[in-house]
Order: sequence, then structure tokens, then C-alpha cells
Amino acid sequence: MPCDRGRIHMSSPVKLLFVADIVGQPGLHLLNTILPGLIDKYKTHFVIANAENAHQGRGINRQIVQSLYDSGVNVITGGNHSFDKWKIFPYMKKDPYLLRPLNFPKGVPGFGYCLTKIPGTERQIAVINLQGRAFMADIDDPFSTAEWIVEKLREETSLIIVDFHAEATAEKMALAWELDSRVSLLIGTHTHVPTNDAQILPGGTGYITDAGMTGPFDSVIGMDKKSSIIRFTRSLPQKFKVASDDNRLCGVYAEIDAESGKCIHIEPVVYPSFKSSTKKQ
Repeated sequence: MPCDRGRIHMSSPVKLLFVADIVGQPGLHLLNTILPGLIDKYKTHFVIANAENAHQGRGINRQIVQSLYDSGVNVITGGNHSFDKWKIFPYMKKDPYLLRPLNFPKGVPGFGYCLTKIPGTERQIAVINLQGRAFMADIDDPFSTAEWIVEKLREETSLIIVDFHAEATAEKMALAWELDSRVSLLIGTHTHVPTNDAQILPGGTGYITDAGMTGPFDSVIGMDKKSSIIRFTRSLPQKFKVASDDNRLCGVYAEIDAESGKCIHIEPVVYPSFKSSTKKQ
């Protein structure tokens, strides 16, 4: 059953939790186990999760979508692996809260953005999914796509969240600066390594270069270490195999002014947290 959420008073900020790229069954199990507790801890009103790697490390299926909704996720975002499992295509055409990058060419299945009400309120929130082009597929321009969709959505709401699924740090930063003051949050995804640069830009847009991943960190970005090493050292293709150990949930918690749409607080979430160690000489 979906978790209870805190009520939003007129003077209260919107509390949002973003769950970083869910990798395979280990990531799903961890999310299903601890997300209800995190929602209760942060008193969150809205949850977004990137799940393009949720099914065996690549793609997603309908059963996973339903399990995420049951755990308390409101909107699911994707990326370059959104279309890896073709059986999800018919369902993608029907579910407006299962997103794939908006700047894929016209005619691909699915939705690239959604406008919905925050549960228990009449307040609307928009979520946009975009994909970068640097070192990735040469799809439509995410910058020009962002321009028209943000302008359109700002006519309906000041609460706009962007999941920018991109490889290059510079591309993510550039889009954040381009959209500063016009969107509430721009959260980078795709590289699976959480960055330590959560910040609020001068115009009030919350930003982080990459939220990380939810899944096994005893790995190479979620994949089996041995096969990943062979792929790099011998240039041989290897079967995708999800790792299994050292599972962590990464993401972002943010608070947004409900009237202006400006971010007033942003912080990375890593559970359990990484522990540094020092060796005695």
C-alpha cells in the first residue's frame, strides 16, 4: 500500500524525495524495504524514482512499475535503457507517470513529461525527463526541448522537476544554468556515482550533477566486476550481469517553496552511508 504523506499547508514547503537509478533486483529489494521509512523520516509529499536499469540491469517491466507505485513512488523516470525491454512498449503508451526522455524522436512510445497533483492536495507538480547527447545517442537537442516544455508547464505550475539523464558533467551543468530560476530542481542521473555538489543556484534552482544509484556498490556501476574488467582489458563483449553486494540507496531530498517554486533546501541521500577509514602507520 502507498505510504501516508504529510499534509502541505499554505506556508509549508513541498518535500520531495528523488531515488537514483535503481539497478536490478538488489536495488528493487532495497527500495521496497526502506523507502516507506524514508518517506516517513522526511515527511515527503512526492517521490520520483529513476528505474531504467531496474529489470536485470537494463530496462523495466510492468511488474516492476507496479511494485514501485506500491512502495510509494509517484513518478518513474528513465533514460537510454528505457526501451531495452520491448514488452513494456504497449504499457508505456498508457501510463502517463512512467516517463522516458522527452527528446527522443517523435513516434517512440511513452511520455516525456507529466503534470499531476501532489497526493492529498490540489497543488500541481510537473516532472520532465530529458537525455543528454554528449557521449550518448545523437537524439533531439535537450536544450531546445527543455525551452519549449518548461515554458508550457510554467503556465500551469511553478513546481517543475527535471531528471537529466546524461553522461557529461558539463552538459548537466550547462542545462542547469540555462534553466536556473525556471525550474525547481535539475537532478543529474546516468553515471551511477553520487556527486558531492548539491547546491541551490542563484535563481533558486536546486542542482546535483549525479544522484548516484540504488543497488550494489561492490561492483562497476552496479554490474559484476569480473565481466566489467574483461570488457575493458580485452575489448570483448560481456553479458550484462548485475552484482549483488553492498547495496545502498542513493538519491536527493529537497524542499521547495510551494508558491514560488524555488528550491530552499537540497541534500544528497545515501543509505547506508559510505564510511571512510584510515590505516594507522
